[in-house]
Order: sequence, then C-alpha cells, then structure tokens
Amino acid sequence: KSFRQIILMKTNLLKKHAKSFYWASFFLSNDVFNKCSSLYNFCRTLDDIVDDDNKLRIKKEIFFKFKKDFENKNPNNQIINDMWSIIDSENISKKIVLDLFDGVETDLEEKVEITSKKDLLVYSYRVAGTVGLMMSKILKVNNKESLRGAIDLGIAMQLTNIARDVCEDNKRNRKYIKADFSTIKETINVSEVFYQKSFKSISSITTRSQFSIIVARRIYKKIGYYILKQKNIENYNKAGKIYVPLFEKVVQTFLSIFDFVKLLFVKDLSYDNHSNHNILEQEINLNERI
Repeated sequence: KSFRQIILMKTNLLKKHAKSFYWASFFLSNDVFNKCSSLYNFCRTLDDIVDDDNKLRIKKEIFFKFKKDFENKNPNNQIINDMWSIIDSENISKKIVLDLFDGVETDLEEKVEITSKKDLLVYSYRVAGTVGLMMSKILKVNNKESLRGAIDLGIAMQLTNIARDVCEDNKRNRKYIKADFSTIKETINVSEVFYQKSFKSISSITTRSQFSIIVARRIYKKIGYYILKQKNIENYNKAGKIYVPLFEKVVQTFLSIFDFVKLLFVKDLSYDNHSNHNILEQEINLNERI
C-alpha cells in the first residue's frame, strides 16, 4: 500500500474507534500523527483480540501468537513492524510494551473481577498508563517527572473508560468496579486526581504538539462530567455509551487555549502524586520503564 493509503486507513480507524483522540489529532504534525496512529493500531489489535466473539481458547491462541510475533519481530506483520520502528526510534523500553501485554492478558479469562484499588490502578497502568508513557516518548518528553505525569494521564483516561463502560463490561463478565452509581462516581473522582496530576507534565511536550494533548485531556475528562450528570444508576443504564457531544468538544477546544497559556508559566515540574505511584510500585518498577 502507498504511504497515503496507510495514513488514510489509520485516520479512518481513529475516526471510528477513538473519537476524542481523533478530534485532538488535528493539532499534531504529520510525523507525530503517523507514529501515534501506529501505536494506536497496535493497541487496537490487542483490544480486538480480547473483545472478539471467539471462544476463549481461540482468543488466547491468537493473543499468544501475536505476542510471540512481536517478540520475534515478525517481518510479515506490518502493525508489529510499525511498532518496533517506534520502539527503536523513540527509545521505548520493551518492558513497557510487555506491561501492556500483561494488562490485556488480564482480560483473557472467563470472569474478570477487580476488588482492590491497587489492582485497579495496576490494571489501568498496564492497559493505558503504558500508552501514555509511550505517547510521551513519541512527543519527545525526556523529563522523568513529566513522564510520570504521562502515566497519570493514561490511567485517568482508563478510569474514565471503566466508569463509562460498566454495563458493556458486565456483559463480557468483567467487573473492574461495582455496578452501582456511588462506585462509578468514586471512580470518576479518582480519575480527577490523575487528570490534575498530569497537567504540569504537558509543558514538557514540544509546543507544536502540546495543544493536541491539552484538548484530548479536556474532552476525555468531560466524559466524567456527562457520566455524573446521569445522577443515578437507572439513568446511567439507560444512557448507553456516553460521549462528549460535538458542541461540547468545540467549547472544550476553545477552553484549551487558557490551559495552553497557563502551561507557559509552569516552572516547577516536581512530581507530587507519590501516594498513588507508591501503590503501583508494589508491583511495577516504574523507574525501569521511564
């Protein structure tokens, strides 16, 4: 396929499956967009393996073959080739990608149930904090404090996903949190802490790409607002998959200008979400990944 066809295919995938990121991607350079899209395609492939309607045994076979192909750098798989190209060019630790595989493998069970904050944060790091960390490498972030903030943004977005998809996950026999509105609300409140802690880290991104991340952060954070707007579990269950409407995306994009200006005055990048990262460190050595 021509380079133009590949870019178009990646763009269509983003438009269909990652609406918030697709909206924010308009502010990225072509090179960064292409790398981010390749990362997204890799992650999407893993998600599709797990969420497919195949029997669990078949899904596991496909998953472990894909993992083996990744570790062996299978030259016949373009998605894997693109991923290794990013790993090499951006100096991404292979351990981060293996963490992602571990997180996805968590879902390859007949029943998934998470019962502690630690397990919820570790899972969220593996399936999304890793992506935030890899994205920040693509965006040329080198500051270690800021890379921790990138992990936080990934975790925040995953907690938003979990709070939004309780009904959908229950149908797949996955219980990341309890299916009551107070727990959903609590999960949104925890995500707010991670969104807040991620903000300063964005100042380490090159100016050209900063606005895109600010917009994505604002829009994804707004999903939590629309979840809480349901007020009770009955309305939540009736609402279906909750998205940020187009008008609100425009508003949040405009408000992102103020965030962009605020970041110009950020001087202190010292990280201050140690309590939550200490929980993660019980199982994962983040310094090795960063």
